[in-house]
Parts: sequence; C-alpha cells; structure tokens
Amino acid sequence: MTSVVLNPELDAISRLIVLGAMTLYSIAFVMFSVSLARAANAGKDKTQIARAALFERIALIITVVSVVAHGAGVLTRGIAAARVPWANMYEFSVTGSFVVMSIYLLSLIFRPIKYLAAFVTGFVVLILGSATTLFYVEVRSLMPALQNYWLLIHVTVAILATAFFMIGAALAFIYLMREWEWFNKTKSPLVVSARKVLAIMPKSDKLERQSYQFNIIGLILWTFTLIAGAIWADKAWHRFWGWDTKEVWTFIIWCIYMGYGHATVTRGWDGKRAAWLSMIGFVAILFNFTIVNLYFKGLHVYSGL
Repeated sequence: MTSVVLNPELDAISRLIVLGAMTLYSIAFVMFSVSLARAANAGKDKTQIARAALFERIALIITVVSVVAHGAGVLTRGIAAARVPWANMYEFSVTGSFVVMSIYLLSLIFRPIKYLAAFVTGFVVLILGSATTLFYVEVRSLMPALQNYWLLIHVTVAILATAFFMIGAALAFIYLMREWEWFNKTKSPLVVSARKVLAIMPKSDKLERQSYQFNIIGLILWTFTLIAGAIWADKAWHRFWGWDTKEVWTFIIWCIYMGYGHATVTRGWDGKRAAWLSMIGFVAILFNFTIVNLYFKGLHVYSGL
C-alpha cells in the first residue's frame, strides 16, 4: 500500500501551532529558571522571595497556555492525517511531549513538584525542537500493519509510561547531582550557583521517594505496553513475539525498570544505585526511540524518515 499525502494545508497550520507552543515553552523555561535563581539567592529577603514567586506564577500561566496550544497542534495534525497522530517519530515526539507536560501539570495537584518546572519545560523544548527540525514528515496514510485499533491502545499507554519515566528520571538526576562529591566540592562560580538552586529543592529522601512513585506508575504502564504490543503483533503478523529490534528493546526497558522496582523493594536498593537505574532506564527509552528507529531495520521501525 502506497502512502499518500492527506491534508498538507491543515498539517502546515498544525506545525505552526506546534512552533508557537514551543516558543511559549521556551519563554516559560527562561522564567522558571530565573525564578529558581532568584529563590536560590534570596536568602531571607522577602522582596526577592516575592519576585521569585511572581516569576514562577507567570511562567506557570504561560505553560498552561502552551499546553493548550500544544494540544491544538496535536489535534490538528490528527485531523489532517484522519487518524491518531502518533504513527511516526515526529508525531510521537509532538504527542509524547504534550502528554509529558499534561501529566506534569496534573501532578502539581497531588505533589509539590513545581521545582521541576524548568527541567520539564526545557526537556519539552528540546523534544519539540528535534521534532520540528529533524523528525518532521508530511501527513501520510498508515501502512497496513498499523491500521488497527491496537495502535490507539498500545501507543497511548507507551506515551503515558514514557511521560512518567521522564519525570522519574528528572527527579533521579537532581538526586544524583546533589549527591555527586565533585559537584559539592568544586568552587567554580557556575557550579556554586547550581548548588544554591539544588539547595532550595526538597531533601534527597523526598526526591528519591517521588522518583520511585513516578517510575512504578511508568513500569505498570510499560508492562501493559509490552502485553498490548504482543497482542497487536499477533493481529498484524500472526505471532506474539518475533525478536524484532523494537520488541527486544521494549523488553530490555521493561527488564531495567522491573529490576529497579525489585531491587528497591526487596533488596533495599536506594540512594545512588536506585537513581542510576532510573537514569539508565530512561536513557534506554531515548535510545529505543532515536537510534533504534533511525538506524535499525525491523517491522516496528516507523520513523517516517
């Protein structure tokens, strides 16, 4: 089946909306960073503390507007394609980063993690920048193997899992930076400033606990992703497992996070070891999404490039 371009005009509008959302995220990232810097250097100065809080509130409002615009970009891409918009690397990046920001904003209702805002918005800017410059492809019809309702189920859960893993990895990264001996001893002005920023964040044990919570939710979702993928493979290729590159890497990621959960709960792994496992797991996800899609061949490689 030959792929055909569907609605390039609406796709062009969608891309402009996504670029607009990325611009707003960039502004929010700068403001969140300024807020952190001001708070880190404020000490007991109530005026500086108030200014830092004001920057944070404005940045949060901009982020909410960005997410609304981002969602509109995802929606118009889906309408232009006449299907769910996550059939290639560009669409997965745009939709996935939208889900990351949505989950982060929703998490603020239940967890005091505003201090992560600069990390999350910065990550989303990088993803959208890569999507619009490196991964962009015109809207096209799906190849036969993807024309199944399991596309909606399998990829939706994978995107959700990735979003939770990303936030868990961000928390683990902050933990590792705070515990890094060189980072704590060096007198470089830049590092000293970064140390002041980390000092106003929650204590290490809280960071570790929050990272674990996000990673475990991600693991549950990734487990379902693996199962749903096998069911979809049976529908598409009449076998549940074929040792395809993407299947193997999805399983490797599951093993890493399952090892993380098992070692944390039953073996008492905590601190740096748990944080490193969280980081390794997320690096494996990024490898699976980029290197595997771009440089490996297989039935599951849908980069669109």
